[in-house]
Amino acid sequence: MNDDVRNIVLGLVGTGISASLGWLARTYLWRRKLRRKQAFFGLPENSESLLVVSRDPAATEPAVHRYDVFALLELSALIKECGAHARVVTQDAVQQGFGERTEFCVGGPAANRRMAAHISAMLPGVWINTDPEPGPERAAFRVGSEHYPMERGTAEYVLLARVTGGGQARPVYLFCGQSAITNQAATRYLARHHERLHRKYATGSFVLLLKVVNSQAYGPDVVELVADVTRAARTPLPETASADTAT
Repeated sequence: MNDDVRNIVLGLVGTGISASLGWLARTYLWRRKLRRKQAFFGLPENSESLLVVSRDPAATEPAVHRYDVFALLELSALIKECGAHARVVTQDAVQQGFGERTEFCVGGPAANRRMAAHISAMLPGVWINTDPEPGPERAAFRVGSEHYPMERGTAEYVLLARVTGGGQARPVYLFCGQSAITNQAATRYLARHHERLHRKYATGSFVLLLKVVNSQAYGPDVVELVADVTRAARTPLPETASADTAT
């Protein structure tokens, strides 16, 4: 074997080794990223999750609002990326506790009694006006001492929460908005920012208040983080405040 042939062979071997090392490094990083995503969402490989959605109150027949359907599609993509499976159920078809499987609950408490139960049990510092009558307080939020009225199509609020029961319990994700389009905005926000949220909160609980800006023009795409309201949302409202908001 002359020097030229030897150099060619050594070059090919070096290239093959470099390519193999690069492939192994990319695979390691991809698997590490996947494991982090699975841990954050509580979705190990082949696990089951629950997508709970409200029925559209404006429809004469049982139906899901189209923006809630879009929200389910956003969540289904995340679940599939984790290698898990999803079962979609309406809020009136769920009669089980939480913690056995990851749950994604979409819709405000006026149309989703499952959401109403979760907020009552896990976010006692949150009050939401469920009065169906039109008025300035319709769908208004109160989180702790702060009040957030809805300006339809201009400034609408949504709570994005991840609540865990501790131990090996799977998390419950809540997408509780003042309108259906804000529910989709919250799922899209989670899809875009879950890595940052994982770095900040790891696998713990959090409650974020988001504002959807000018949904009439921008749909669910322009979303502002108003505040991390975890402490206020998980601290029970004083009885006097509860009585005031209920009247």
